[in-house]
Amino acid sequence: MLGPPLASPGKRLRELIEKDVVVLPGVWGAISAKAAAAAGAEALYLSGAGVTNSLLAAPDIALLSLEEMARQARYVTQAVSLPVLADADTGYGDVHNVSRAVIELEQAGLAGIHIEDQESPKRCGHLDGKAVIPARDMAAKLAAAAESKRDASFLIVARTDARAVEGMEAAIERAKRYEGAGADAIFPEGLESEEEFAAFRSAVRAPLLANMTEFGKTPLIPVSRFRELGYNMVIFPMTAFRVMLKAAGEAYETLLREGSQTNLLPKMRTRAELYALLDYAAYEARDRTWAERAAGKDA
Repeated sequence: MLGPPLASPGKRLRELIEKDVVVLPGVWGAISAKAAAAAGAEALYLSGAGVTNSLLAAPDIALLSLEEMARQARYVTQAVSLPVLADADTGYGDVHNVSRAVIELEQAGLAGIHIEDQESPKRCGHLDGKAVIPARDMAAKLAAAAESKRDASFLIVARTDARAVEGMEAAIERAKRYEGAGADAIFPEGLESEEEFAAFRSAVRAPLLANMTEFGKTPLIPVSRFRELGYNMVIFPMTAFRVMLKAAGEAYETLLREGSQTNLLPKMRTRAELYALLDYAAYEARDRTWAERAAGKDA
């Protein structure tokens, strides 16, 4: 059921990190968050690409506004009682924009955000042609972010895209600087082998986040291997989105070709299954309870 966000979602996510590597399935809205929670997820990742693709049908090139992302975050955190980490792109501008982004997104009920060191407009982290801002400018953004959060447990994750632009050594040096500037965790984007992930872990003390996106520069590595490597969080930003979009496209093709949904029924969630996911019975029960209380007061 819809309800207020967790009181201290950052604390909950940190507790999970202390116990084991945390798997964060990517979601793009409230219904995908409900589905992930029903499948057993303990934490979620609100994907900037997923939100941009689903809301705008546009690529992930910083077209999404802070208000649009905060609105989606509110929908998600009211739908599920799980800690949610979200993509905050480059912080939506300079240090003052970063400060406002932290305020807005923390108030939306998130457990934390990640901010990247790309130049604006940003590009997908697994495409060529990226450029990064000076490390000192990113450090200033992180200092602004750290000082703007109200709950000390709210996570500020620093993403660096420097591996593809300046090389591994520079990316590691940036990560160390970002930790010193106030980052709670580091997200090295676009690493190209297990050996690079291991090198990052050996050099950086902060908690580390790995991105297991498909069809990019990073090979597919199982969570069990990231546990061995000492990583703390693994996000799967677009896995479910890509599966959903392919299934939806095939359903539309079948419907238009056959003029009937009959052959699609085995692939559908039934009405009962959908209502169970949405907690429909709980809404009806609450409606009756409130009506009975009102009737009792009238009597």
